[in-house]
Amino acid sequence: MASRAGPRATGTDGSDFQHRERVAAHYQMSVALKSEIRKLNIVHLLIWVLMTAQVTVSQLSLVSHKVVASPYQWEYPYLLSIIPTVFSFLALPRNNISYLVISMISAGLFCVAPLIYGSMEMFPVAQQLYRHGKAYRFIFGFSAVSVMYLVIVIAVQVHGWQIYYSKKLLDQWFTSTQDKKKK
Repeated sequence: MASRAGPRATGTDGSDFQHRERVAAHYQMSVALKSEIRKLNIVHLLIWVLMTAQVTVSQLSLVSHKVVASPYQWEYPYLLSIIPTVFSFLALPRNNISYLVISMISAGLFCVAPLIYGSMEMFPVAQQLYRHGKAYRFIFGFSAVSVMYLVIVIAVQVHGWQIYYSKKLLDQWFTSTQDKKKK
């Protein structure tokens, strides 16, 4: 063995690295996808906490309704969107395929479906704001419909990427288990 300052080991010129073991590509991809999913889960958790705070503050009348508007109907089922995130966090450490599948299916049911309903529910209010410039609900001085549409746009992207990366991760896990079965 050679030290940093000492001579190189005899018989080597530095080109003998080809025989060394490498991490398989599907393991590298799995690690990268898990990292992306964790980041998206954290962003979703932040959105969920903000939504929960808005619903809680409004329902408990902690602040005047002029400061924080009462929640739209779609916000209540969206609060269940924490379920897919919990299953996703549980699936990642041990490569649990069942939890990841449950996370993906429940993401469509508890995350994407309320967002679609919410965009339809708020459309007449947004149309009135656009045409007449009148808003009747506010969140800290901003039009509630504008703020909630911004939340919807961000949340749709987060959940779309979560489902996409989860599907890719699921494919990676399936290919690695199929390769093991073939051997």
